Amino acid sequence: MKNLDRITLDPAIMGGKPCIRGLRMTVGTLLGLMATGVSRERILQAYPYLEPQDLDAALAYAAWRIEEREEVLLSA
Repeated sequence: MKNLDRITLDPAIMGGKPCIRGLRMTVGTLLGLMATGVSRERILQAYPYLEPQDLDAALAYAAWRIEEREEVLLSA
C-alpha cells in the first residue's frame, strides 16, 4: 500500500506502537489530533519534523488496519 513505508514498528520506540518514520510520534497520536478537528496545517506547525505525507500515511495505515479484522456493530 502506498505510503506505508513511512510507518515503522520498533519495540525500542514507543513500545512497538506504529510510529512515523521511526520518530517518537505514534500513528494513534496523529489520528487522535485529526479526529478532534485539528487541521493538518496546525499539526505540521506544532510538529515541524512531520511532513504532509506522514499524515497521509497515518490515515492509510488506519484504513488498512481496520480492514484487517471484522468488528461487530451493535444496533442502538
